[in-house]
Amino acid sequence: MFYDEALETMTHETRQQLQLNRLRETVRYAMERVPFYRKRFEEAGLDAVAFDQLEDIQKLPFTRKSDLRENYPFGLFAVKQEEVARIHASSGTSGKATVVGYTQEDLDDWAGAVARGLVMAGAKRTDLLHNAYGYGLFTGGLGLHAGAEKLGMTVVPVSGGNTDRQITLIEDFKPAGICGTPSYVLRLAERMEERGINPRTTGLRYGIFGAEPWSEEMRRTLEEKLNITALDIYGLSEIMGPGVAIECPAQQGLHIMDDLFITEVIDPSTGEPLPEGMVGELVFTSLKKKALPIIRYRTGDLASITRETCACGRTTTRMSRITGRTDDMMIIRGVNVFPSEIERVLLKQDGVTPHYQIHLVKRHGLDAIELHVELEEQTQQEAVMRTVCEAIKSECLISIEMICHPQYGVSRSEGKAERIVDRRTETSDKEPV
Repeated sequence: MFYDEALETMTHETRQQLQLNRLRETVRYAMERVPFYRKRFEEAGLDAVAFDQLEDIQKLPFTRKSDLRENYPFGLFAVKQEEVARIHASSGTSGKATVVGYTQEDLDDWAGAVARGLVMAGAKRTDLLHNAYGYGLFTGGLGLHAGAEKLGMTVVPVSGGNTDRQITLIEDFKPAGICGTPSYVLRLAERMEERGINPRTTGLRYGIFGAEPWSEEMRRTLEEKLNITALDIYGLSEIMGPGVAIECPAQQGLHIMDDLFITEVIDPSTGEPLPEGMVGELVFTSLKKKALPIIRYRTGDLASITRETCACGRTTTRMSRITGRTDDMMIIRGVNVFPSEIERVLLKQDGVTPHYQIHLVKRHGLDAIELHVELEEQTQQEAVMRTVCEAIKSECLISIEMICHPQYGVSRSEGKAERIVDRRTETSDKEPV
């Protein structure tokens, strides 16, 4: 089923021409309205007519998160404040918040993209959607809400938290779909089991999960516990919010909204473009945004892309699921490792729940890992510790110290799961296993 079949199945050549036309307009618009981009482009000797083919986008300088912070709050906006219909912002926990704005036209485009994505995921206009994403300055809740309403769905705007109340609403309202962070929806399923409710009997058909990294092993856990099809959604506020890309039930990559964005994959070290199929850093250029046009934004997310036609019949560019982030990479005694790699190995093991934390600590002046793991009841701790440590050493090439906790011994989150805890200011002489 398609939301806009002509748009979603257009030929590669037609789509490229559409993107090229919109790229020229975006460059012209940004030069006229955003002093930051005007200065950058003039320094590079560029103007809008300099683009004869999409590959010419590589002439443009990158935009980074630091650019948004240095121009806080509204320095990169292209319209006056009275034209801005809504503002979102990051939490700012690692520095100044990144502030983004939307005109009404931007909001309409965003809602349309999410509506298109929901149909890709298998949603129907007649469905009821339980929305457990947080509402507020975070883009997740309002982004999914507006797209679902655009499609004509009935939306239950639950937001995060109040777990028992959410379970009651799921039981009473019988939603077809649920969306939220995968770690929190897993918590909902666990709480159902604690209350003697079988989460497989709720009537849910599909779940749309994002806002935090999650592995194929986590997908299988969610699908088994809730009897659903678990689908990935991707977005970030600097680009738009949720709905930049989403999986279809084929689960062979996330379909990118190519009419709204140009996607590149670059070597994160050199900035040079990488060919299709190779994992690198995702870079996005917006093609229609009015309040905050964004050009060659380095996301820090690592993935690959393909332009092969999907089994669902769509010809849009697809991105792989995120394999990690450039700023999440840990270097443990000379070995590069991402949290997603540890999760993939961990969740293959019997007797381990999907709840864990990676604690970064110091051992004799070097970075090391304490892996805090939660065990199911009646699990033999020593056997699991030996198996997990050996598997991580074999597949991730690092040694870890494993700390076992009983069920519910690892803290739960009502939003994004806290997977990495940095304790490197502490001191210890323990050696990893």
